[in-house]
Amino acid sequence: MWGILTALLSGALMSIQGVFNTNLTKQTSLWLATGWVQITAFLICVGAWFFTGREPIGKLMTAEPKYILAGGVIGAFITITVIQSMAGLGPAKAAMLIVISQIVVAYLIELLGIFGMEKASFEWRKVIGMAVAIGGIILFKWES
Repeated sequence: MWGILTALLSGALMSIQGVFNTNLTKQTSLWLATGWVQITAFLICVGAWFFTGREPIGKLMTAEPKYILAGGVIGAFITITVIQSMAGLGPAKAAMLIVISQIVVAYLIELLGIFGMEKASFEWRKVIGMAVAIGGIILFKWES
């Protein structure tokens, strides 16, 4: 149950953050807004690190494989692409397409067993579920 609640909270926060970042970008610039988002996130993480476990920073360099250290780089591009998609499509359409993309890519990662994830078997019901979600986007976007 905790996983479901945190996933729902995560989705809600992503939508709110996307709107905030899009509005900040309109008043500043894409890179300034993205930089602000990343710097403030970093400061929150440093603050939380001080009040929790305090693992040694050097432990990051022992992570294997090394490509898993690229999450922050990907995070910057997530921020940029969310801002641009919300500015171009509006929050609801952008969020739907983002979620569909997440589902498809996550399923492919599971099917192929890449990036250290356990390989999953193909299931038609999951493909049908993705098709229904894509159909929902078409229905949502359809204008008479």
